[in-house]
Amino acid sequence: MAVDDRIKCPDCDGVIDVDEEDIDEGDTISCDECGAVLTVLSTDPLELESAEEVEEEEEEDDDFVEEDEEEAEEDWH
Repeated sequence: MAVDDRIKCPDCDGVIDVDEEDIDEGDTISCDECGAVLTVLSTDPLELESAEEVEEEEEEDDDFVEEDEEEAEEDWH
């Protein structure tokens, strides 16, 4: 039996119906009201974030790692 849950869209506060058994952390879903693409941050409790925000955070993390690698390489020489 599927477990249905409702969660608010972080962009428009519209209600999104989801089947918690069909989603996993990292999946993307869209809001029927505003069309926002959302990433599932966690399933227990169910938490969503705008996919654009997740991408921006990942890019920032990647930039930080690249800077650390460059500094380590410079220190090694």
